[in-house]
Amino acid sequence: MSDYFMSAVGDALRSRKMEASAAASHYLVGVLCDYAHPSEENESAFSRPLAFQLHDALKASGATRFRRLRALGDGVLYGVGFFGSHVELRGIDRGYVIRVGATAYDNASAMLRTPGQRATHDVLSELADRFEQFVEVLNEVADGAIAKGAQGQRGLLKLYERWLRTGSSRLAEELGARGLVPVRGKEGVH
Repeated sequence: MSDYFMSAVGDALRSRKMEASAAASHYLVGVLCDYAHPSEENESAFSRPLAFQLHDALKASGATRFRRLRALGDGVLYGVGFFGSHVELRGIDRGYVIRVGATAYDNASAMLRTPGQRATHDVLSELADRFEQFVEVLNEVADGAIAKGAQGQRGLLKLYERWLRTGSSRLAEELGARGLVPVRGKEGVH
């Protein structure tokens, strides 16, 4: 499974013309693999209000604090990356969610440095600094997975519905390859 996700993440980075460290690419693959086999540890980041989760994580200490911050960052990254349109449909501001995820990673990264130590590059700081870009990479991975899995008329309809919500160029290409050319006009979708 990690080979599949490594290929998908690499393709998404190239498609978005985005460079990322090898550590960040591997980290994204790890997050995708973790959520492909959900457990209690990686439950939905949206099971409780994000502000409460961030507050609780910041109030914890030691390893518990680090684990909660990283888990919150991972959950938000995956949740918005794969299910961003559902987050927005629930009335949650996407920018706010992205700030929470970036803040969680940023605080976890800060825990890796000793006081007075000069800031050095680590994967969590890269994820924090470019959180929204990494969300878009996971959007691209999700679109690719949906496109590959779309079978029959129902699958094609789901693909089209996702394109309507996201406007993804990847999904538009996939629809075009299947004989549908989605076009947005002044009066709506044609």
